[in-house]
Amino acid sequence: MSYYSLTSIPDYYGIDALLTEEHKLIRQSVRDWVEGFVMPQIDQAAQNHTDIPNLMKELGQIGALGPYIPVEYGGSGLDQISYGLIMQELERGDSAVRSAASVQSSLVMFPINEFGSEEQKKKYLPQLAAGEMIGSFGLTEPNHGSDPSSMETNFKDMGDHYLLNGAKMWITNSPLCDIAVVWAKNEEGKVQGLIVERGMEGFTTPETHNKWSLRASKTGELVFNNVKVPKENLLPGVTGLKGPLSCLNSARYGISWGVIGAAIDCYCTAVQYSKERKQFGKPIGSYQLQQKKLAEFLTEITKAQLLCLQLGNLKNEHKATPAQISMAKRNNVKMAIDIARESRQILGGMGIMGEFPMMRHAANLESVITYEGTHDVHLLITGLDITGINAF
Repeated sequence: MSYYSLTSIPDYYGIDALLTEEHKLIRQSVRDWVEGFVMPQIDQAAQNHTDIPNLMKELGQIGALGPYIPVEYGGSGLDQISYGLIMQELERGDSAVRSAASVQSSLVMFPINEFGSEEQKKKYLPQLAAGEMIGSFGLTEPNHGSDPSSMETNFKDMGDHYLLNGAKMWITNSPLCDIAVVWAKNEEGKVQGLIVERGMEGFTTPETHNKWSLRASKTGELVFNNVKVPKENLLPGVTGLKGPLSCLNSARYGISWGVIGAAIDCYCTAVQYSKERKQFGKPIGSYQLQQKKLAEFLTEITKAQLLCLQLGNLKNEHKATPAQISMAKRNNVKMAIDIARESRQILGGMGIMGEFPMMRHAANLESVITYEGTHDVHLLITGLDITGINAF
């Protein structure tokens, strides 16, 4: 049984007419790369719980790392809709591929560009953009996920350096990272960012094994045992949770686009299968129950596309609020995971096989619906915005 190749993106409301020629060219180039590089090996990587070799350098070569970072620092200087479209195409391949690019772009390059010194930007950003250097982001801790203000990781001023202690958990790319942007409390209890480099004594990155989700991605911990961090590695431009939360806003925005790609992969596969698979003498796509599913899939994908396009316009104008980004992240991930599960049913037993993407996307999206703010937390962010009352 051959894998169903996706040749076009569903565009039921003519949204392509609202994109520029550059947007469409970027989308097509990333789609072609996913088709040629990711698709032939993603099932084996997920089955074997191994990452895709040379992934970060490949992502760097196609301009998928920090695409909105200024050209002078190695980025492409693209707009936010371009970034979203890149994330969409990468996640059509696999959430692990989009996660790798998303972490590098929104959680490592973004804070260095936004809050770093000129020296830090010149030292790290070009290498990160090229995929020559791999970054990770340390916020979540073993005891503190949805409540980052309670973090225990801390650093002390030792005169000529800082002394960092603590641990971070559920960190994408930690076993591979060359640097980590780590958020920790100073002696006054205020949160600041530090760039920790591989090789610093006392810094270890144990890998997390036995995952049923994001199996083509390396996940691990960041552990700091009296790590001496040079003072020039402190991000000077921000103090407080505004720093890490602004990174998460960028990442959540990318996720809201990315998961549309996973949903589209499942939808297009289900449409094609429903036309070819026959039961009781006719294609299963001729039955009302199957058409109901497909019609609902396309409706939800179209709603998500419109949500993201306007959110991208707001991001370009620096008007998107954290609550608006939360709404898109929560809605679109739930949409994608529902489509992955329901489309698996259209394929029956074949839906669990590696030749088809549904089961892999469904398992991956179980992580995506939790990370960068859980489904329920984003619901409460919207509730707070509506009522002005904090329900946390």
